[in-house]
Order: sequence, then structure tokens, then C-alpha cells
Amino acid sequence: MFIFDAHLDLAMNAMEWNRDLRWSVEDIRANENGLTDKPDRGKNTVSLNAMRKGNVGLCMATQIARYVKRGNQLPGWNSPQQAWAQTQGQLAWYRTMEALGEMYQITNLQELDKHLELWSSSVKEKKPIGYILSLEGADSIITIAHLEKTYEQGLRAIGPAHYGPGTYAHGTNSIGGIGYKGKELLKEIARLNIILDTTHLCDQSFWETMNAYQGPLWASHNNCRALVDHTRQFTDEQFVELFKRDAVIGVALDAWMMVPGWVRGKSTPEAMGVTLETMADHIDHICQLAGDALHVGIGTDLDGGFGREQSPSDLDTIADLQKLPGLLKSRGYTAGDIENIMHENFIRFLRNIWV
Repeated sequence: MFIFDAHLDLAMNAMEWNRDLRWSVEDIRANENGLTDKPDRGKNTVSLNAMRKGNVGLCMATQIARYVKRGNQLPGWNSPQQAWAQTQGQLAWYRTMEALGEMYQITNLQELDKHLELWSSSVKEKKPIGYILSLEGADSIITIAHLEKTYEQGLRAIGPAHYGPGTYAHGTNSIGGIGYKGKELLKEIARLNIILDTTHLCDQSFWETMNAYQGPLWASHNNCRALVDHTRQFTDEQFVELFKRDAVIGVALDAWMMVPGWVRGKSTPEAMGVTLETMADHIDHICQLAGDALHVGIGTDLDGGFGREQSPSDLDTIADLQKLPGLLKSRGYTAGDIENIMHENFIRFLRNIWV
């Protein structure tokens, strides 16, 4: 079944992890044998080839570069200008992949239809991975004018915050609102018809954003606080607010977001019982809350700073997402429900705003 993944940090993996995503997952793992600079070395799950094998033909692909002010202990760049330059380097990688025929950027409805037609055809040659550019955390937007520059480059979704306090909003593990700069950013996002990604907004910033913004929004990779009690996940009340705005929520595969009690660096997926069934639990919770299967999709965040050590135990590569339809069917979901979850909800969302 065709899959839309609403969150993959492909350029970060290429440019910061030094992974050639044209290689197979196995070759990338072998190349990282013995490296210890990152906890997921040799445990990656994503490559462009693995995406093709799993029929993951379309994704939201990120730019990400955090600006951290003095005294902030989070890793990141010391100025927004450096962060901007980093995102531009990531964009250059996407452009290079396009030139090689590995990827295809989608910015409008015509390009979306063209790409979906190609992937539904019986063409035998290698098909490019379609990607829609998303910015995770807005700290690299030096001035409001820079947002239009990124829109001209193809940016079609943006999350105002990532982890900690940001320039435009407060993110995960921080407390605070959006302030004047955040409200100005929201106005420009709405003017350009960019999708607002609510993922990572802390509770206060989330609700202030809901009060200030009326444009298109979604949550690209967010799980359920009712199942894992941490502010990184959304509450049922937040989900209901998103449903009212016709949003779609992408369920993520980072194990600490999937089960309670996860201890980074100590817990294992096997010991904690984290499988793709756990992902289905979060999908099912959102569907039961909404009363339908029209507001949930997939936003794996695979290789988003973690690998197999923090992924479902029955997932070796992203291609194993093809196990999910069977799991949903066994829970009573219809063929139409499953298609909605695997790709159609996010694609329909795009059709509705790209008119």
C-alpha cells in the first residue's frame, strides 16, 4: 500500500550524520560499524531505497537547525544566521538528490497529482521519492521576511518551535507563550498559506497559537498523552481542538513517545514491549476520540536522532511499515479506513488547501 510519511529528517541524516541515503540501510549500517559519536550509529532504519521497497513514495522532509541563546544547554547554533545557513545546506542536499532523479519536490497540487500518478503506474524504472519541504522549529527564520524566501524555495509546512524556548514559541520541555514575534510569524504563515505544524509546541504556546491562528494546521509527528504522560504528547483536549480544525495527526515511532516509563539509553524495545502494535494503539486512540479514521496518519520521525535501539522491535527498516495495514485490519478497520490512515488523510488535507 502507498504510504505518506509526514515527518522524516532526511537532510539532517545526510548532512549531520554523514549518511549517503542512496545506499541501502544495510550498507549505511556497515559503514558506521565502530562509530560511537551518536547512539544510533549502525542502527539506522531509513534510506531512499528502503522507502521505495516499502512504497513510502511521499513524505514531509525537514530542514532543521536550532538556534540556542547563551546559557541554553541544548545543542544548536549560536546565532540564527548560522542556523539559516545550515538549513540552506540541507536544501542544497535535497536539490542535489533531485538532480540525480532520487527525489522530486512537490509544492502544489499539479506536482502532487503528477507524482501520485507516477507511483500508481506500472513503470518499472526507479521512481523518485516525492518530498514536501517542512521546517522543524522556526529559529532559523532570521526575520519575518526570510519566511517568504523559504516559501519561494518550496517550504510548505513549518513548526514554530522544537525543544526548549525558541524565538517564536516555546517547545518541548519548556513553558511559555508565543509573544509578539510568534504572532507576527503566524500572520505571515497564514498569508503564505503555509501549513502550521503544531508538533512540539508546549501547552501554553499551543493554546495561544490556537487563539491567534485560523489557517491550515496539523501535527506531523505526535502521540497521545493519554497513553504516555509527557508534555511532548498531546492531550485529548488538544486533539479535539485539532479535529475541529480538520487537522491530521501523524503518529510517531520514537519508542519513548510510545510507551510510559522509557529510560533513554537503558530501556530496549524488546524489554518494554514496543512493537508496531503499540503504534496501532496510538492510532486507535485518536480514531476512537475522533469517532472516525479521518484525522490520523503516519509521521514516523524514523532516524530522527534515534535508530533501531529506540524503534519498534518488529521494524528493521522503514519498509516494515507495510506490516501496519494488517495490524489495523485485525482490529476491525475497513480497507477505506486503512487507506485513509496510510496516506489518504494527509493527501486529502493537501488537496483541500492547495486549491
